[in-house]
Amino acid sequence: MAALCICANFAKAQVGFDYAQYDFGLGTGINTVYGDAETLTKTQSYHVNLTYNISPFINYVFEVQVGQLKGGDSVATLSGRQFTNQFTAIMMRGQIQAGEIMDYSDSKLKNALKNFYVSAGLGYVVNHITSISRYSSLLPGFYTPGEDNSNQVMIPLRLGYEFKLFNQYNQPSFKVDVGYQYNLVMGDGLDGYTVGAKRDAYSQITLGVKFALGGVTSYRKQISY
Repeated sequence: MAALCICANFAKAQVGFDYAQYDFGLGTGINTVYGDAETLTKTQSYHVNLTYNISPFINYVFEVQVGQLKGGDSVATLSGRQFTNQFTAIMMRGQIQAGEIMDYSDSKLKNALKNFYVSAGLGYVVNHITSISRYSSLLPGFYTPGEDNSNQVMIPLRLGYEFKLFNQYNQPSFKVDVGYQYNLVMGDGLDGYTVGAKRDAYSQITLGVKFALGGVTSYRKQISY
């Protein structure tokens, strides 16, 4: 009986390779708003996320972001638009990495490429305008309307790379995530201005880390080479 159990465990070990199903992550981003202000300004945001890993290369990410968005110049631009937005965003993204759809066991190049990913999902952003200029100093009487507070649905689209670091059991226990994210807002309230039919958006260059939480399970092929 003992020999049978040993053989069964050995056979199971050959089927796949272990990884944690849950990750906790945190990080920071550099943001740029594309809206109705005439000049672009870079700002910083912070995020925390919880990831459910269906496999090492298929992930569902729930994320919360907080930070500041800015844009415009009230003195040097014709419109006089300038704003500051203290925002909070929540989002859910599905993400697939290249390793899920290709055989990387026979190529150093493919092994390096396997951690590239694409991601998309749905989110919600809460905007609170803390500073805004609605009148132009160069065009007397020119005024831009809008709301100081708004809540809007958004679509996050993301490209990135996940560096996986392995523990003594060859499980990915620590990850470094570098990405570019474009958040398309389903409205015109991100910058506090309502001008025309164009929707606002903001992009982010992000750097984050993730820590494996547990729920260890097995994958069908070796994760690291």
